[in-house]
Amino acid sequence: MNIETKLGYNVFKIDKERHITINTDICNTKCTDKTCLYICPALLYKLDDEGDTIVDWEGCLECGTCLLACEPGAIEWNYPRGEYGVQYRTS
Repeated sequence: MNIETKLGYNVFKIDKERHITINTDICNTKCTDKTCLYICPALLYKLDDEGDTIVDWEGCLECGTCLLACEPGAIEWNYPRGEYGVQYRTS
């Protein structure tokens, strides 16, 4: 079974509150390689028309990779509130 099929079993219960917030001042001034665009396994980080980094937090797999890879302070990352977020299923 390929990874796309496995990820397709996951269920996302979306919260209205964001659990990932980008500090664009730090992201745009200190980060030159935009690691988040490539490191996120769900590919949720993108550049908008102005070149600012944006995140589609609703599809987050909650792995925390972006928190470890990004410049300190560039993102604020928390787990979603109880009963929200990704629910991993095997089939």
